[in-house]
Amino acid sequence: MALSAGITRDEAWELLKKYNSDDFHLEHAQIVEGVMRYFARELGYKDDEEFWGIVGLLHDLDFEKWPEEHCIKEQELMKEAGISNEVIHATASHGWSITVDIKPEHEMEKVLYAVDELTGLIGAVVIMRPSKSVQDLEVRSVKKKYKSANFAAGCSREVIERGAGLLGWELDDLISRTITALRTFRP
Repeated sequence: MALSAGITRDEAWELLKKYNSDDFHLEHAQIVEGVMRYFARELGYKDDEEFWGIVGLLHDLDFEKWPEEHCIKEQELMKEAGISNEVIHATASHGWSITVDIKPEHEMEKVLYAVDELTGLIGAVVIMRPSKSVQDLEVRSVKKKYKSANFAAGCSREVIERGAGLLGWELDDLISRTITALRTFRP
């Protein structure tokens, strides 16, 4: 039986736009949604793909308006919207050890924790490439930029590495799998 988010994808999109207007934040939400959908299929949770996607779409619901309360305020907003406790826990857990003490438990939560920052870093690498495409991106290109602390400095390497560890994956594997996920829906 598939997990229920308590909200449809279209309703989640409208809720996201209620609290976010910046194109960057809206695009990031859609990117994380797409990556989460890919991993749902890839990791054997195809029946919960919609659920995983909604978690990805809403994970930064509060970030634009309440950055100092990130992963805290969104819990209140989601409760008011009638969203399931599973989505609330999952989205809040990506702020583990940063703003909340909610540790990612389910594999889906661990994926979100690991790929949120990584998709931002990969996006920054892609912008710097002549092709401006993820389609020809290689792990070594990401790793080269990853090692430069000043490059995409807002993308926490510590969180990315902790996320890989939670999943039991090597960092290169996480990067490779995330690039593959992005290739399924990004130019």
